[in-house]
Amino acid sequence: MTNDVVCVEIPGNREDVLRILKRTGISGVPVLKEEKLVGIITRKDLLAKAEETQLGLLMTPDPISVTPNAHINDAAILMTKHNVRRLPVVSEGKLVGIISTADLVNAISQMKIREEIKTRYIRPTFALWEETPLPLVGRIMETSGFDAIPILNDEGQLVGIISERDLIRASCIEDSVQVSDFSNGTDDDEWTWESIRDMHSISYGISRIQLPDKPVKMVMVSDVISVPLNAEISVCALKMKRSRVDQLPVVNGDKRLVAMLFDRELIKVLIPESVMVGGVLDASSHLIRNH
Repeated sequence: MTNDVVCVEIPGNREDVLRILKRTGISGVPVLKEEKLVGIITRKDLLAKAEETQLGLLMTPDPISVTPNAHINDAAILMTKHNVRRLPVVSEGKLVGIISTADLVNAISQMKIREEIKTRYIRPTFALWEETPLPLVGRIMETSGFDAIPILNDEGQLVGIISERDLIRASCIEDSVQVSDFSNGTDDDEWTWESIRDMHSISYGISRIQLPDKPVKMVMVSDVISVPLNAEISVCALKMKRSRVDQLPVVNGDKRLVAMLFDRELIKVLIPESVMVGGVLDASSHLIRNH
């Protein structure tokens, strides 16, 4: 686990969270209240709730946690079951660390697992054109559920990759003023001068996280590290660790994009086969229920 955990506290503000995620590149931070763990805020939360400023409404409350003595297999099971990327580590009610998919990938990189990724770990994907505007990329990423999307040029060649981390780094806080018109009169009410007295408007400020109107090619990571279909699991984990990425494009012999390898799929190698059915967690397993 990571011992030196970056946290935010309630009361707090969204700008602090955004600043931390930009500076560190991490994907989420625990939220404390009076030194007690009460939630987690992630990049996904900030992008999905662009107009929300209160940490209590941004965060996911009562996050799943583990103890320092939990096995990494247990962590992999919980992350996969609950579709999360990190688990706070709690001892006697105190936050003492955090275990993330990156930490599990680091462990896998040292295990010398020779199994090839093409057996059950790669996933179909789609790609976007390099001229796609960033706000549209953010919307597509939100609706598709993908954490990262490959980018192609006019010739269909893989030229980059865009992730939530890149979107957060490119984002900014934009303040604006909206006006709501609460008018009782209408344009057709031309015979009633009294209607003029019933026109009211209210101005109020809106602060939202905004993506600049730039093509994705200006923000994407262009130095893409890819792997072939027959790449070994521990080799891929080592590439992820060294490059500090959460995913690797998978290419065929012609260097054409065919799939993606995500860290959340790679950590499934830590889950006992008795808990998996066709690559999916078996909810009826006693190992799952015990958690």
